[in-house]
Amino acid sequence: MMSRHIPPAILAIGRNYAEHAKEMGGAVPTNPIIFFKNPASISADGDPIIIPAICREGGPQVDFEGELAVILARDCREVREGDALAMVEGYAVANDVSARWWQNQGAGGQFSRGKSFDTFCPISKITPASDVKDPQALRIQTTLSGELMQDSSTSNMIFSVARLISELSRGMTLLKGTIILTGSPPGVGHARKPPRYLRQGDVVEISISSVGSIRNPVLEEQ
Repeated sequence: MMSRHIPPAILAIGRNYAEHAKEMGGAVPTNPIIFFKNPASISADGDPIIIPAICREGGPQVDFEGELAVILARDCREVREGDALAMVEGYAVANDVSARWWQNQGAGGQFSRGKSFDTFCPISKITPASDVKDPQALRIQTTLSGELMQDSSTSNMIFSVARLISELSRGMTLLKGTIILTGSPPGVGHARKPPRYLRQGDVVEISISSVGSIRNPVLEEQ
């Protein structure tokens, strides 16, 4: 695996696209659903997503979630929504890889364990914020072994990037370098009939217009 820069925190947002909330059987949220991913889950474009042995508990379950990532340029707290985009260093393409049994059943109903295994946060190089005209007008696509699975726009977010930064910074300092994962559009493997989970030999590719792309093969830990 390539050397990694470990961020101070990874904050992630659940069900931030209405159609994804519906496909997962959940209500459309009235406030952001927030959870943390282990910063050590970071990996790079080209690194393998490794399905760990612990994920054999609960049966096949490891899923993909293409997402826009936001990287903060400075420490911030109590940021007004109108000032929030000025806090952004840049944007990146990310995959919020998720072990669904560990997310939903194996850890007391808390998301973080199933989202935090090693290699479960592939992320691209950072594209400067100045190169992204409007973070709410970006096409996001995910293919799995050549099959298009997700195809949406960040315009479909329930809570915008600016709203998320403002909300997350209420009463809580967000440290410089913190990564915010802004949620996944519909089309994840868990919601398909039958479900389509990641398996040995798969390749996940995610692209976001004006930001970049990542490509990660899938391996199963022996």
